[in-house]
Order: sequence, then C-alpha cells, then structure tokens
Amino acid sequence: MRVFLAGGSGVLGRTLVPRLVERGHQVTATTTGAARLGLLARLGAEGVVMDGLDAASVREAVAAARPDVIVHQMTAIGTAHAGKADMKHMDRWFAGTNRLRTEGTDHLLAAAEAAGVPHVVAQSYAGWNGIRGGGWVKTEEDPLDPMTGTPAEPGMAAIRHVEDAVGRVGGAVLRYGWFYGPGAMDALVEPVRKRQLPVIGGGAGHCSWIHLDDAASATVLAVESRARGVFNIVDDDPAPAREWVPHLAACAGAKPPLRVPAWLARPLGGTVAVSVMTEGRAFSNAKAKRELGWAPSHPSWREGFRDALLEDSPAAPGTAA
Repeated sequence: MRVFLAGGSGVLGRTLVPRLVERGHQVTATTTGAARLGLLARLGAEGVVMDGLDAASVREAVAAARPDVIVHQMTAIGTAHAGKADMKHMDRWFAGTNRLRTEGTDHLLAAAEAAGVPHVVAQSYAGWNGIRGGGWVKTEEDPLDPMTGTPAEPGMAAIRHVEDAVGRVGGAVLRYGWFYGPGAMDALVEPVRKRQLPVIGGGAGHCSWIHLDDAASATVLAVESRARGVFNIVDDDPAPAREWVPHLAACAGAKPPLRVPAWLARPLGGTVAVSVMTEGRAFSNAKAKRELGWAPSHPSWREGFRDALLEDSPAAPGTAA
C-alpha cells in the first residue's frame, strides 16, 4: 500500500518507517524541517516537509502522496519542541501536541476526505490514564480519565478529540502505553539517576508500558488489516509505581529511589505526578491480541527496561558513535 505517515521522524516514526518498508509498502513520511529529510530517506521513505497545523500544507502533502492509508503519529513532546519534561505544568509541556491532536487531526481528516483516502490509523495514549475507580487494569470499554481540574485536562481532551474524530470516519485508534526503547528513555533515566523520580505515597498507581518495536508492529497490523475501533497497545505486565520505579533505577545503575509522601510531593511535583504514582490505572491488551493477532515481543518492561538501556548505551555493540 501507499502509506502516508504524518510524524515520520518522531520517536515511533523512526521505528515504524523501516517496518512498513520491509513489508513492501511505499511510505511517504513527514517531518517539520528539511534537516531530517536525509534521515527519512535512509530509513526507506520519501520524506516531505509538512506543517501539521497548516491546513494547506497538509492538504498538499496528502494530495501529492495519493495514499491508501494515513497514519497519524504527530506529536511535539520532544525537547526540541516542548523543552524538558514537566509533569507539574503538563498543560504547557503538551500544548503543541494538544494542537496536533485537535487541529492537526482535523486537517489530516479533511485532507483524507478530499483525496479519497479510505483508512486512517491514529495515535492515542494508554499508560496511566484509565478512569480512577474500580480495578487497576482497564479495557477499551472503560473510559479514559478526563483529569478534570489538573494540568493534564487539556491533554486528555485532545486525546478524546482524536479518538472521537477518527472513530467517526471508521478508522483505528491505537492507545499506546508509555513508550520505552532506544531514543525514548532519556526523560526517565536522567531523573532516576539523579534521584529526582521518587516513589510517591504507597506507589500503588499502575502504569502500562510498550516497547517501540512492539508499538510499530501493532501499527503495521492495524494498517494492513484496515482495523477499525480502539485498541490498547500495551505489554502484558501492568504494574504499580512501587515496582517499576525501583526496577528502572536498578537497570540504570542508579541508587534506589526516594520515597516521598503525597502531601510533600504535591507542591513539588504537581497533582498529575501524584495521581500517576498513587491512583493511575493501567490497561489490558486482550482486544489487540484477539482482533489484530498481535503479541508484544517484549511482554514485560521488567526485561525490556534492561535490554532497552543496553541498546541505548554508546558502548552497546552495533551502536553509532
């Protein structure tokens, strides 16, 4: 198929492009600046510069590519676009991504309609944001938490917009867990090595993780099967913060994390961080396994963290200097 990958030079896009090319698909991948066109070419895609917030830019890029499917992976979370990760001010940190998930989604869907593109696959999120109540692990039938009154509320509204808009046109929405893998670990490893990522309260809040390779493989299946509906793309091992934070520290060669009461963490780290660590709800991948025929090659973050940090190490065999 001809695949139009919006956000092709992002952390997942860089893994997804070669997977699609290996499967025989012709990939047009977008980036926001000409500096990354060479990277996309080396990955096997035809690169194109596109501004996802400019309707004309999106329309022209999609029309020129004449795709059979559009894959929406546009975000602006990296430090180049959003600065340092900041859970306390998540509304500011995710401001660009929220626009891409609202305005950018609308531009892509309008371009798809104009060009007669029959299928859309879009990125959503399922890490710790299941509705706070009931069990610790949620399915696609459970609502996401709107995080009302917190700095995460605009981001949750933007996710809801993606899911509703893509659902209306019969597309597939992939709720990826918290990404880890080469190029996706720095925002966690740096603070854990500095002991700036504590376990808050009892650390009961659960989270779901996904390795970039597994997120890419699920996306390829959704593209090729013309999947419809919402799918949680997470590993087999949802776990509480009191388990994953110390394990990440051990894998990173850091000292054990501090333990901080919620009342102290709230003014320092913000309400969202406290909620993630104490009340977060993780997700089940049963539907994706059943309907997409997918299974993660990294079934648990427990081994995955260690392997990913080895892959990210400059001394790892086969890595570039």
